[in-house]
Amino acid sequence: MTQIAFHALSVGGGLLALSALPGRGGDYARDLEHIRDWKPSIVVSMTTLSEMTEFGAEMLGVDVRERAARWAHLPVADFGVPDEQVEKDWPKVAVSVLTSLRGGGRVLVHCMGGCGRSGMVALRLMVEAGEPVDLALGRLRAVRPCAVETDEQFDWAKKGRRRQLPRPGGMCQT
Repeated sequence: MTQIAFHALSVGGGLLALSALPGRGGDYARDLEHIRDWKPSIVVSMTTLSEMTEFGAEMLGVDVRERAARWAHLPVADFGVPDEQVEKDWPKVAVSVLTSLRGGGRVLVHCMGGCGRSGMVALRLMVEAGEPVDLALGRLRAVRPCAVETDEQFDWAKKGRRRQLPRPGGMCQT
């Protein structure tokens, strides 16, 4: 049994990390405690419910929230890209994640292996934080060489545009 590994890099003033699905290495409870100890402000799950169920992680959202972190579920098929529903949910999740990072927070994004889907989302967040896509991909692959596995995932990630975030008083940052 192995403990979940985080592949982290600095983004927007905070830390953004990629990982495999908690429990995939055989010890779901231990992985949850490692996540708790890392203290993410939000955990973004890119796995489908069937993938989570296969590894005993079907209660991941509840378990993450019980450990004082927010949880977002954006299910995408393995080697896939977001469908219409995930596209619809993306702006709210992106603003939440980028606001957390801007405040110095930690964000964990996972998929099954911590490569394709999580890499796709991490790259998109880096672009939306203002990084040029090629520079961002290089930095991301320096910490997780397998990040972003398909051309379609790269194409989705590079569609991101610098996102204007609300100021603490509710106005957009310019």
